Amino acid sequence: MSESPLKVWLDQDGKLLRLRLARPKANIVDAAMIAALQAALSEHLSNPHLRGVLLDAEGPHFSFGASVAEHMPDSCADMLHSLHALILQMTESTVPILVAVRGQCLGGGLEVVCGGHLIFAAPGAMLGQPEIKLAVFAPAASCLLPERIGQAQAEDLLYSGRSITADEAHRIGLVNVVAEDPELAALSYFQEYLAPVSASTLRFAVRAARLTVNERIKAKIAAVEKMYLEELMASHDAVEGLTAFVEKRPAVWKDC
Repeated sequence: MSESPLKVWLDQDGKLLRLRLARPKANIVDAAMIAALQAALSEHLSNPHLRGVLLDAEGPHFSFGASVAEHMPDSCADMLHSLHALILQMTESTVPILVAVRGQCLGGGLEVVCGGHLIFAAPGAMLGQPEIKLAVFAPAASCLLPERIGQAQAEDLLYSGRSITADEAHRIGLVNVVAEDPELAALSYFQEYLAPVSASTLRFAVRAARLTVNERIKAKIAAVEKMYLEELMASHDAVEGLTAFVEKRPAVWKDC
């Protein structure tokens, strides 16, 4: 597919970088989408006048998640390396990243969302990490969710694979704002709070707020990625779960 999976433009007199996932309705977080996001952030985050990034998506759903085909044993190492590099690029950004979410926001899609700073969701949004149902786990979410919503709430989502409503996500601190138009709500937040302040001082504020958080996330992602590639993907059930999903058949677990 030659057309870019991501739309990129500057808004608000060049103070706001707009990123829009542009492969509706699924907006799968595949290698091309990851590369496009990385390239856009690399190009623009160094702009000293930038005060925010707004990430949203075309279509009824933010993202159905990462490409399951790219999770298979022969390609998962490259996929995880690139996805985790993107996540760290986002978490370590000193420019606040606002994310507007509609519809389904699952798996790798939610991991990308959690790489941002502030999350705005429509009332009908559903957020979840369903990886456990395919006999794998969510590596980046295992590192990001405990920081954002606490260990107990994170364990619930990671072990159950259930999706939660925007209202529940707001109650547990995963989502900052629930609004009928999350893009408009994010824009309003930017205009009221971020656009008027010094871009330089805002970067110091972000660095200060996330200093130890980012250190923990970076160290844990490295350890979890190693566990995923060297241990999980050597197990029967992980490969069986992914294969069964791709082949559209029930999985047969051996519990090993």
